[in-house]
Amino acid sequence: MYEALYTHINKFIALTPDEQEILGSMLKSTSFKKKSYLLEAGEICRANYFVVKGCIRLYFIDIKGVEQTTQFAIENWWISDLTSFLFQKPSDFYIQAAEATEVIVIEHRHYEAMFEKLPKLEKYFRMIFQKLHQASQIRIKYLYSQTAEERYVNFNKLFPAFVQRVPQYMLASYLGFTPEFLSKIRAKK
Repeated sequence: MYEALYTHINKFIALTPDEQEILGSMLKSTSFKKKSYLLEAGEICRANYFVVKGCIRLYFIDIKGVEQTTQFAIENWWISDLTSFLFQKPSDFYIQAAEATEVIVIEHRHYEAMFEKLPKLEKYFRMIFQKLHQASQIRIKYLYSQTAEERYVNFNKLFPAFVQRVPQYMLASYLGFTPEFLSKIRAKK
């Protein structure tokens, strides 16, 4: 049931079958329809989600009332509002399924017990959070150092299949421009 997650974890650390069974007792699987919310602003984020199939986005509403996508998660990625999740405070973000999505869930109530019973998972999550932080830093650098067109071209080169998966307005938001501008860039190509 949780093979996709176990396979992902084993790329970073080795879990024995007994350890997988312990971890499995703290997980659950669920699915979300396209456009369903896993979290809405003002709620406390009670879970960290591992995407088995589909696509999820994290976004907020800016002062102009416009959605600003800050993160996507596709297969084999984790997504959560980590500040809300770790500190159990109300979120400023929305987490929404951009496609029909299947996830494996670790709830906050199991988080500390997971690390107590399986201390090696701290290394796994440290490595995952480091990758997430690195990706965020690179994204911020690109937002400030590249033109909108350069950001689109580079993102399209790195993730061509992904560009086809998400709605244009979500991609434009993530790349820091309007859907209309994205249409103009695509029309040039």
